Amino acid sequence: MGRVPRANRRRRDLESRPLAGSGEVGTEVHAGRPWHVRRLTGASSSREYRCPGCHQGIVAGTPHVVVWPAQGVGGIDERRHWHTRCWAARHAARP
Repeated sequence: MGRVPRANRRRRDLESRPLAGSGEVGTEVHAGRPWHVRRLTGASSSREYRCPGCHQGIVAGTPHVVVWPAQGVGGIDERRHWHTRCWAARHAARP
């Protein structure tokens, strides 16, 4: 068997790529900071994420939102996947 070539992608290429199955990006405020918000249908999601609002899993294929800082680099490492209802209730959550 031959060796499989490694896919070498530069970090900035990964950070600038659009999210699959994504809609328009809006801006909302959370914790005194502006955040970009994108609502996803979940149709193209093939993995489970952990919601920072409730600390429960977001099952693959479930509609949810992805948020990242509107200021600064806002790379792929800063994206957070939230349940839609948790993001809507984020102001009521305790620190």
